[in-house]
Amino acid sequence: MSSIEVEVGRISRIVLNRPDKHNAMTEEMGRLIADAVERINAHDAARVVLISGAGRAFCAGGDFSLIEDSSKRAAEENQRNMVAFYGTFLSVLRLRVPSVAVIHGAAVGAGLCLALAADVRLAAREAKLGANFVRVGLHPGMGSSVLLPHVVGAARARELILTGKLVSGEEAERFGLVSRALPKDELDAAAAECAEQIATAAPIAVAQAKATLSAGLLSELSAALHREAANQAIDFGTEDLKEAIAAFRAGRPPSFAGR
Repeated sequence: MSSIEVEVGRISRIVLNRPDKHNAMTEEMGRLIADAVERINAHDAARVVLISGAGRAFCAGGDFSLIEDSSKRAAEENQRNMVAFYGTFLSVLRLRVPSVAVIHGAAVGAGLCLALAADVRLAAREAKLGANFVRVGLHPGMGSSVLLPHVVGAARARELILTGKLVSGEEAERFGLVSRALPKDELDAAAAECAEQIATAAPIAVAQAKATLSAGLLSELSAALHREAANQAIDFGTEDLKEAIAAFRAGRPPSFAGR
């Protein structure tokens, strides 16, 4: 079973497909997303892309096995690996047509960043969203230091990043993290309607508008990704990161010591 399902067409689809792992991100998944972006960009009839997760979650962030493996590597190697890892998932930003993230359940950490890379976000009211990196001993990554302020503004982004707290889809709608929060059983229909509205608009003008809206963000993102990767590379060697891994395995809250 592939960790990504892709449908290329007028309304294309990318589905994260590790439901048993809450669609946690792996290197393979990132490579497949980057490949899907290339395929969709090469399809002349493509007008919009729906991005969703199989099962109960949108995406729970980076797979903890990746974090464990990184804790055993040198910082320089981790920095290179993280920049590459970010780049595969954030290839969504290079889609030539608009993308809509359909968030049925949790969109957490790097998983939230994937949703932030989409042009439009629709969420179930009960979905949980957050940039919880500091809750697992890590500097924010996957472009969150730029993507989140771009979407919700600096003040709200600082609160979300520095506390690592999660918010419901309903609360996320109130401060613009998602465009709309709906009952879960209405979400797919709303996403299909949004996609159809985009698909029936003038395609050249839509692509131009998307590129214009993204231009400033893309110019800022590259330097931010390297800063984030450098800091995460340091964090992988801390006692706090080891505590986060142990707590995750034991199913308990972590107790950080600042070492």
